[in-house]
Formats: sequence, structure tokens, C-alpha cells
Amino acid sequence: MMFVPDLTTLSAFFLAAVVLTITPGPDMTLFLGRTLSQGRAAGMASMLGASSGILVHTSLAAFGISALIAASPQAFLVLKVVGAAYLVFLAAQAIVSGSALNVKTGERKKAKSLFSHWLTGLGINLLNPKIILFFVTFLPQFVSASDPHAAGKLVFLGLFFILVAVPLSVPMILAAGSLANLLTRKPKVTRAIDWLFAGVFSAFAIRILFAQNR
Repeated sequence: MMFVPDLTTLSAFFLAAVVLTITPGPDMTLFLGRTLSQGRAAGMASMLGASSGILVHTSLAAFGISALIAASPQAFLVLKVVGAAYLVFLAAQAIVSGSALNVKTGERKKAKSLFSHWLTGLGINLLNPKIILFFVTFLPQFVSASDPHAAGKLVFLGLFFILVAVPLSVPMILAAGSLANLLTRKPKVTRAIDWLFAGVFSAFAIRILFAQNR
């Protein structure tokens, strides 16, 4: 299929999606926090809202990037190099600052509608400038400026990201209490994830930078 990336690209993206999903951050904090305070349904709704936000970011990035390719392939290559540098920055930040997880396990709050939880997940993704910047710089690493089907492949990758993230997020929500305790009481586990994140994204960045210098 013309919109499906080759197996090597798909495998690399799969690895990146897995690492991103299991790395503690705002999304995981929201899922676990809502699950602990208002139940699993609330956590699932928040997760689906965040996934909807990812779909929006993917669509905007795909069509924006495809327009950039059509207007100036050279500018697109610059975007890829800048994106690689940003991946290095994220890797360094993961090592220096560590993952952000702040899950409170206090009393349950007044119940909200599932739609409200969905909106919260959506809002966190749509209004977070770091997520916007990440998708604009991350997705281009998996397409070529000469690919006539770049937009379709970017949309496919965004959908594939959700397909990978949801099955990984569901068990985390179902085991929210145990997972929250593990990540907060066993800092070595979180640090191991940070190093995994840094290693994978540094490798992507190095690969991209060397590819641009050929």
C-alpha cells in the first residue's frame, strides 16, 4: 500500500511509540490520577481524549509538512535537522530532569461525566506547546522530501501511534494503583525508562543527522 511506510521505518516508529507511551509525563499523570480519584472509566475517557488530541496534531502536522515539502524540499530538510536536534534536547532533558509524574492518591473527588474527562484529555494534548512542537519535529523524521505520498504516510503513522499507545495505556489504567506506587516508590524504574527514552531518541537523532550529511 502506498501510504504504508516500509518495514524498517514502521519498526523504528513502533519502538518510538512504545517508549513514548511508557515514559511518565502529563498524559500518564492524567490517566493514573483520574483513575485513582474517579475510577477506571474516568481514566479510560481521559486516555481516549488524549488520543483524539494526537489525531488532531497528526492531521495538522501531516498537511502542514506536506505543504512545506511542496513549497521547499530544502526547508523540509532543515526542519528534519532541527527536529533531530530537538530529539537530542529531549534525551538530555530526560537524563538531567527525569520524567514528570505527580499522581495523588487521596480521597475520591466528586464524580464528573465521562465527556468531561474526555475533554480534559483532549485539552491537555491540544493546548500543550511541547506536544505540538514534538509532533511537528518528530513525525517528519519518518518521511522523505522526495516521497509523493508523505502526507498519507504521516496520517498513517499518527493512527498507528494511537493503535500502539491505546493497548499499552489500558493495562496501565487497570493497574493504576500498583503502577503509581511503583513509579513513585521505585525511582530506579523511572530512571531506567528515562535512560531508555534518551537512548532511543538520541539514536534517532544521530541516524537522521548522518543521513542528511551523505
